[in-house]
Amino acid sequence: MVPLDESKGVWKKKGTGKSRRTPKGRQVDDAALAEVQTLLGEMPRRRDLLVEFLHLIQDAYGHLSAAHIRALAEEMRLGQAEIYEVATFYAHFDVVAEDEAPPPALTIRVCDSLSCELAGAEQLHKALKDGMDPSEVRVLRAPCMGRCDTAPTLELGHNHIDHATVEKVQTAIAAGDTHARIPDYEDFAAYQAEDGYATLTKLRETGDWEEMQERVLASGLRGLGGAGFPTGKKWGFVRANEGTRYLAVNGDEGEPGTFKDRYYLERRPHLFLEGMLIAAWAVEAETCFIYLRDEYPAVRLILTREIAALEAAGLVPEGYIDLRRGAGAYICGEESAMIESIEGKRGLPRHRPPFVAQVGIFNRPTLVHNVETLYWVARIAREGPEAMSSVEHNGRKGLRSYSVSGRVKTPGVYELPAGSTILDIIDAAGGMMDGHSFKAFQPGGPSSGLLPASMSDVPLDFDTLQPLGTFIGSAAVVVLSDHDSAKDAALNMLRFFEDESCGQCTPCRTGCEKAVKLMQADSWDQPLLEDLCQVMSDASICGLGQAAPNPIRLVMKHFGEEI
Repeated sequence: MVPLDESKGVWKKKGTGKSRRTPKGRQVDDAALAEVQTLLGEMPRRRDLLVEFLHLIQDAYGHLSAAHIRALAEEMRLGQAEIYEVATFYAHFDVVAEDEAPPPALTIRVCDSLSCELAGAEQLHKALKDGMDPSEVRVLRAPCMGRCDTAPTLELGHNHIDHATVEKVQTAIAAGDTHARIPDYEDFAAYQAEDGYATLTKLRETGDWEEMQERVLASGLRGLGGAGFPTGKKWGFVRANEGTRYLAVNGDEGEPGTFKDRYYLERRPHLFLEGMLIAAWAVEAETCFIYLRDEYPAVRLILTREIAALEAAGLVPEGYIDLRRGAGAYICGEESAMIESIEGKRGLPRHRPPFVAQVGIFNRPTLVHNVETLYWVARIAREGPEAMSSVEHNGRKGLRSYSVSGRVKTPGVYELPAGSTILDIIDAAGGMMDGHSFKAFQPGGPSSGLLPASMSDVPLDFDTLQPLGTFIGSAAVVVLSDHDSAKDAALNMLRFFEDESCGQCTPCRTGCEKAVKLMQADSWDQPLLEDLCQVMSDASICGLGQAAPNPIRLVMKHFGEEI
């Protein structure tokens, strides 16, 4: 028998022999735990509420400290890494490590989207950055805030300052004016006085969902968030699946140049809410989730107030409408990324199939509609299919809400025939600004790229722009003049995509970054850029990466003299 060599293969205990008093890793701070418990109150500690809980901490303390993340992990029985990866995904959460200083109490976010850049946002940002005490005020760039009609705009705390100037900001800071301002709007009492919710009540009592679906189909209504899928068909797809079903409202209109949803929600929120409840009735949805972008604090206050009024009136049970708050992530406008965020996760788009009509929120069939789409559902239910189908222009039927900004005299939302051309839209917006000649236009946000003024006779509607290598999308129309550079505009759009890529797939994550670098050259390497565009459009997981090449390709095609 070979004797045991004690110098090899023998475990020897080191240390004092005393056990640890605490688990390994960061310890729970009792004070931070008490603070988190107070903020969460009686709310259920559900995993899908993680983003909501992070908002509560951010709002209360101005940042997310390591101690609070540890306390939240303890309270929710989650790993700290899981909370950290969600918190760092969203732009509106400030995660602060133990050895870092928290951000100042006041933050200014200056919009740098195309409309604001045309209106002088770059100079405004520099003036604020140079003129503010960084220990007191933090000045950041921010993507589109959905206020392109009042460019340049910024957010001071939660107060949006339109047509912003340094003087306006200084006055607001001195007055402590940092909270959201609620505009005048049609509340529950006013809406109900005009027969509001009478249609919903009648449908609930004696309505036939298939007959209502046929009315919506006959109207020609298509999804107005950008995809353009026939609205009524979605209802049948969701109804075909047994068991619990949900409805999700995509109120995350982050496409730069788009502000139509905010326009309607700040004026007639109950027309949208009735349309939502009609759609929920049609598919027998157990819960309605409204996912609203965080850049709309006034709308969130309006909806919170009016949902409570619906509950008090007995039109919906308490909790039937679940208002969720985005956290600064454009990608969550993609329906599956939105659903991931509603579930309290990072907003990463899902691979499809399966589609969300089959496997959506909590893996259940989910009907997803845009805010404006549901606004029209209510009108069609009230007025019949003719509310849309009776309007015809340039061979196109229906109406569209165009968000118009840029070099026009009166930017705003204009409800016009779906066959309207860019000249019709410019005319509705008061014409070009004095001293400016029409040069180019963005028909549907940066995803649609740029078209030259020579294409002014094309109707801006679904299916009419595809032959030109673009699409109508969310009908976010930005008008450029002879004072502007198409090359610079395209660079602005790609910088937005670079910043907002979720990072999940390499073609989009790396492609947008490389495109921005190539586009900064005085002369573009067009073959290399085209090769990059092809890879991005072919291999990206979702529409962000697939559409990001459009500004590049259309500038190379129509504005070659600039590059």
